Amino acid sequence: QVQLVESGGGLVQAGGSLRLSCAASGPTFSRYAMGWFRQAPGKEREFVATIGWSAAYTDYADSVKGRFTISRDNAKNTVYLQMNSLKPEDKAVYYCAAEATFSWGPVLRTSSEYDYWGQGTQVTVSS
Repeated sequence: QVQLVESGGGLVQAGGSLRLSCAASGPTFSRYAMGWFRQAPGKEREFVATIGWSAAYTDYADSVKGRFTISRDNAKNTVYLQMNSLKPEDKAVYYCAAEATFSWGPVLRTSSEYDYWGQGTQVTVSS
């Protein structure tokens, strides 16, 4: 069983930056692909970014490409989401997720592929 705890959310002005962190429990973090998803009020959860277990693979939603960067530190069991040039439409609850079956590629854009989820952290961007 893996527990994921997100942090780093908050209120920021448009154009500002935030860095989200997701700390994972357990000794096998380095085996998991990790993803970030978000859900805005009244909308479905959507893919934001993913990073493979080796960190050689990353993928981003078109809406955040060039502004957000996903990274991981396996020594700290932590995955990060650096968010720059934030826009009001980035406002959402952000969730991190872990995928434990060595999936690879575009399938990691699918929330159902992930096995474990954090509780979420709120990001609010004021205009």
